[in-house]
Amino acid sequence: MPSLIDIRRRIRSVKNTQQITKAMKMVSAAKLRRAQDRVIASRPYGALLRKVLANVAAAASGDERAGENPLLANRPEQRILLVLVTGDKGLAGAFNSNLIKSAHRFFTERSATVQMVLIGRKGRDFFRKRGANIISDHIGLAAKVAYNETAAIARQAMELYRNDEIDAVYLLYNQFKSVVAQNLTLSRVLPVEMPEQSAPVDYLYEEPPAEMLQALLPRYVEMEFYRALLESAAAEHAARMTAMDAATSNAGEMIDKLTLYMNRVRQASITKEIIEVVSGAAAAE
Repeated sequence: MPSLIDIRRRIRSVKNTQQITKAMKMVSAAKLRRAQDRVIASRPYGALLRKVLANVAAAASGDERAGENPLLANRPEQRILLVLVTGDKGLAGAFNSNLIKSAHRFFTERSATVQMVLIGRKGRDFFRKRGANIISDHIGLAAKVAYNETAAIARQAMELYRNDEIDAVYLLYNQFKSVVAQNLTLSRVLPVEMPEQSAPVDYLYEEPPAEMLQALLPRYVEMEFYRALLESAAAEHAARMTAMDAATSNAGEMIDKLTLYMNRVRQASITKEIIEVVSGAAAAE
């Protein structure tokens, strides 16, 4: 049976851990609010950009130059670029492990050669140890998602696609749904799939639609990368906040159990001492 000192020491250790997890929960909650606002603000822009792209593509459908755009070229997927977006830190539940498992499944389900662009320390460390074909890795982007940095990664992928070095580009990330739920998302970014045109708008074009389409396609791809980073950052903060809330609750339950056990041990010790005193007094008589 452990001594009272050992039990008190363990209770003190659990309380210190509880304070840390509670503080991490509060920090993640504050960061989640800002990240969630950025995600919600980016979604209307992305939807409008897809709508404009669909209308411009419809207007340029009669122009032969539109079909010659290298970002629209469909080729057999023999060389694939997978862009994996993970977190830089752990303590976020199954946030990173689900992404890594899905990326590993992506490898096994395809017979094509898969190259990787890794965003986030967790994904980089995992696949670097396993000798994956890594083109580039980027650390620290989730802390402050900047459009210029994500656009540079998108331009690198588009350059590889234009030069016929890869046949498809996929994005794998966690999409923010709510505080307690994230959607694991695998989307093909290149070749660009034209969005369906729902309600066509009669635009007046100052330039030929084919030239506008050529300018819009890179911006559309850059925006998809940027939105993926925003979604992943918000989902990571939500996952960490949920995990730290559960850890804080578990620590509280452990403290209650240890306190009850300590009281029982102390009561048994007091009872034993009383019995020894009474027995000694009886023996003296």
